[in-house]
This record gives sequence, structure tokens and C-alpha cells, in this order.
Amino acid sequence: MDFSRPDPAMFDVPFTTEEFRGMPYRLLGRSGLRVSSVGLGTWKMGLPESGDGARVDERTSYAILDRALELGVTFWDTANRYNAGSGNAERIIGRWLRRHPDERRNVIIATKVYGGMDGRTPNHSGLSRMNILDAVHACLERLQCGHIDLLYFHRFDPTTPVQESLCAVLDLVRQDLVRYFAVSNFTADQLALYAETEARLGVRSRVLAVQNRYDIVRGEAEAHRGVLEYAAREGVSFVAYSPLALGLLTERYLDPGRAGPGDRLVDEGALEHAASPEVLGRVRRLAELAHGWGLRLSQLALAYMLGLPGMGPAIPSASTVAQLEENAAAGRVVLSPEQREAVRQVVGV
Repeated sequence: MDFSRPDPAMFDVPFTTEEFRGMPYRLLGRSGLRVSSVGLGTWKMGLPESGDGARVDERTSYAILDRALELGVTFWDTANRYNAGSGNAERIIGRWLRRHPDERRNVIIATKVYGGMDGRTPNHSGLSRMNILDAVHACLERLQCGHIDLLYFHRFDPTTPVQESLCAVLDLVRQDLVRYFAVSNFTADQLALYAETEARLGVRSRVLAVQNRYDIVRGEAEAHRGVLEYAAREGVSFVAYSPLALGLLTERYLDPGRAGPGDRLVDEGALEHAASPEVLGRVRRLAELAHGWGLRLSQLALAYMLGLPGMGPAIPSASTVAQLEENAAAGRVVLSPEQREAVRQVVGV
């Protein structure tokens, strides 16, 4: 390159922006961190040939990650325990980062610690200072990067003092090994306990987000009722996992004959329990609305959910590039008040 004649395109950078490659971004909790409205869950990614139970192999995973970046889907969610505690979901991301080192700043990597990993003793799980520190270092090695953008506690630990767990995170933040902090599978009472402890430690709004299960036909998991309301009230972002109801909010379950081996609900023997006649009736009514508005069912479900008070980004997973593209398009859908009311009449939220 001739540096005496710089390319004008190099300087065509906005002073500030709320989107990237057409994908709207939103603030995470009460922080300055912006994440793509539609992210990417990576629990399916791994090394199936190793017996880890992954559903997406390495080659397909790379294609999905490549396309995600192109679409502005840059909030990537993983966990050390995914795929039978193998750590392979993190390894896939780490290998992708090694192939694309210049893209590290363009993606927000979120991972989780708690479950038994990297050893089998009682000290290899939970939220003790020992396990948090050891687990984060192991995550960084698998991710092949110098810091974790967003660290989650994967669940609440009733046996470890909250102050011990939070102080361990603060030390990691001071070392710039962790940038931001959140929790997952927490109740409203547990979130309140963490907030009280943060206040005693002089740390305000340290928990930026709570990642719990949520979709518009089943709502919150019964054990976590009230968390979305808490999030809206306290300025915490609710990050919804399984936002498409394990596939129910996709086209494949509109025709009962299409569901079969390879679909998660079928493979896990949960179809009959999850797809009650009442739920399937709502799914079909939502599909009619979506198709009438030129949308896919999944896109309507995600777009509606993203507009709920307290809701942060959604993190649907994808087994194919086509699924990723369909999900990503939902981030750009803006429903009118009349459309939102029509959906609310079906789902009740």
C-alpha cells in the first residue's frame, strides 16, 4: 500500500453508530457495552466425531461464525460446560479467532462458569474463588484470547458466600481478564441478594444481565417467575436463551409430519410435553400473522420479544447458515403498535 496516498475509504468511519452491518445494537444493562440485538448461541457447536454430543461440526461452525460477522451478529454466547463438559464450543470459537485475529474487537464473547470442568474434585465446580479463577483461565486458553467480554455465573451457588464470588470477579476485572459480568438461571430473589451484596461492596449495578429461558409461547421457566419484571424495573438486561422454544417457534412444527430425528424436541423426548394442543394452537395463529406480514414465524417471535420491557438481546442458536440468516433478519424488524397488539392477543404478554 502506498501510505503517501491513503485510500479515502479508510476514513469513512462514523463518529458514532447504533448499528453494525445493518444489525441494530442495544446497551447491555446499565453499562456502555452495546451488543447486537440478535446474537448467536453456540451450544450446538463442537466436535461431534469426538462423542461430545454436538450437533454442528467444526466446518459448519466456521461458516456460521463467518456469516454471523458479515450480518453484524457479533454477540456470541457459549459456556465451558457445553457439549458434555468437553469445552469444545469454546474451542471452536478459539480456533475461529486464531484464524481471524483482526476480528477480535468486532465480536463480544460471553461464556459461563460454574459446572464441573477441568477436573473431578468438589473444587472443580461452583462459585468459590478457587473455581472461578481456575475456570476463567481455562476458558481463556480454550478461547485463545486475552480476555472474556462478558462472564456469566451459570447458576446460583447456595454454598458459597456471595461476597467471595463477587470479589473473585472484581479481581478478574482489575486484571482485565473479564470486562463485564452477568448471571444465568437466577431467580428474582437471587438477583436481589447479589444487588444487596454489590451495594455493601460499593459496586453499583455490577450484574448487567440475567440469562434465563424465555419464549413468547411458554414465557419464563416456572422456577424463575418474575425475573423479566425485575430486569425491567432494575435496569438489568434479560438475555433470553431458547427464544424459539426449542424449535417450536419455527416452521418445522407447523406440519407434524416434518418433525423427526435431528429435531431437539424429538431427540430429547420432549415434544409431547412441550407441544401441547394449546401451545400448538398459539404457534399456528402466530404463523398466520407472520405470513400475512411477510415474515417467518421465527422472525415474528424474535422481533416481538425484543420489544418487551426489560428484554436485552436474544441468542438463538443456528445449525445452518440459512437459519442464522433468518434469525438475524429479525433484528431489523420493527413491528407497528397494531401488529404488537395482534401478537399480544395471541400470547398474552
